[in-house]
Amino acid sequence: MIIVRAKPADIPRLVQFRTDAAAWLAPLGTDQWSTPFPEDQIAASVRAGEVFLAKGSGDGEAAATVTLDHDIDAELWDLWTPEERAEPALYVHKLTVDRRYAGHDLGGRILDWAGDRAARQGARWLRLDAWTTNARLHGYYVRHGFQHVRTTADPDEVSGWLAQRPARFAQHGFEDRTVSGACPLE
Repeated sequence: MIIVRAKPADIPRLVQFRTDAAAWLAPLGTDQWSTPFPEDQIAASVRAGEVFLAKGSGDGEAAATVTLDHDIDAELWDLWTPEERAEPALYVHKLTVDRRYAGHDLGGRILDWAGDRAARQGARWLRLDAWTTNARLHGYYVRHGFQHVRTTADPDEVSGWLAQRPARFAQHGFEDRTVSGACPLE
């Protein structure tokens, strides 16, 4: 499999990832991603070079997506301490695997790729926030080496479960076809 940067032409597929994930999650008892994510925000992340796709080949169908950047979501800014915010980190957002590719730890490999990318950029941490009430998802991230940092007490914050793991070089098995291996935010 390869990793490529998403292009504007991929936006409908990125929207579909969210729609499909919400449909799969609903019968499991979670409303995660049930509200459509604004397409203009997805487009902005694509233009910034922060959205990546895992594909079987260069022109093949996308099997998974992840957004990787240096940004803490604005509504979660205060959940990270000033000391934590000062540490170099990359943040995982919107990791989604097409259900046809489930069961092969593709998400775990993407997390390893992201951690490797973070280490190559000199980051100390690979961080994420997860849906506050999705205990199954929390367990998934813990099994992939993340340590729970804290969860917000604010009942209105739906994605306030914070976790991190050290950035580290990893064998992830992807052919990385992204430019220079760095986010354009540097």
